[in-house]
Amino acid sequence: MSLMDELSADLRAETAELDAMIRGLDATAWELPTPAEGWAVRDQISHLAWFDDAATTSATDPEGFRAALPAFLARGYSGVDELVVASRGLTADQVRDWFRAARARSLEAFARLDPRTRLPWYGPDMSAASFVTARLMETWAHGQDVADALGVVRTPTARLRHVAMLGVRAMPYGFAIRGLEPPARPVRVELTMPGGSPWSAGPEDAEDVVAGTVLDFCLLVVQRRHLADTSLEVRGPAAEAWMAVAQAFAGPPGGGRAPLGSGGSSSGISQGRTR
Repeated sequence: MSLMDELSADLRAETAELDAMIRGLDATAWELPTPAEGWAVRDQISHLAWFDDAATTSATDPEGFRAALPAFLARGYSGVDELVVASRGLTADQVRDWFRAARARSLEAFARLDPRTRLPWYGPDMSAASFVTARLMETWAHGQDVADALGVVRTPTARLRHVAMLGVRAMPYGFAIRGLEPPARPVRVELTMPGGSPWSAGPEDAEDVVAGTVLDFCLLVVQRRHLADTSLEVRGPAAEAWMAVAQAFAGPPGGGRAPLGSGGSSSGISQGRTR
């Protein structure tokens, strides 16, 4: 199986898990609030659908995507919220069908790409392989918002290795978008996968280490949990600085989630607006 086939298969599996959560929802459940302030379940799904269509444009018409990019970025996170609000006139069935069709179109477009092809997005350009990985990350992250709203506890899967790797690779980005210099000291990441197998990244002799479960690490780098609500062990100043700004998704800086039980589901309009 080629790299793109493997990534696409995992994206399809992640999509199927989210689809199963929303398939039988009634109208009331579609309007349940999620941890992303001001967003209901329906908004999480329409958000994914819109950016799946944007992903298809990036893959099939990169120059057209680049031409529209500055105007969108100038709107910041308000533009993301405006897209969600504009989709609230759709019925639940229309949102669900849109998501399914948009995801199918994007997967078809990805299948024609060499994994090394560079594609534009709302952060740095990415290889096609990283692009598909990012769509998987988005699906899992917004799926977590939906699961939290519905009271569903999801079973972690081996697909989280993709989210973890994206989180590691995005370490410099979390600092750069905040106008900060990344630490010069390397950070080692040592995680336990579902089933107990180890997963690691970074120099073995690094003094700064982030260790714990892959689930907790992924929840933190997609800003779905505060560090205080994970079991992650963070050792060293570079690791601590990274965990304070970790952001696996493109776009402006996210503020992260407030600790559970602190009286707020998020700290600012940016929460949950990954792309």
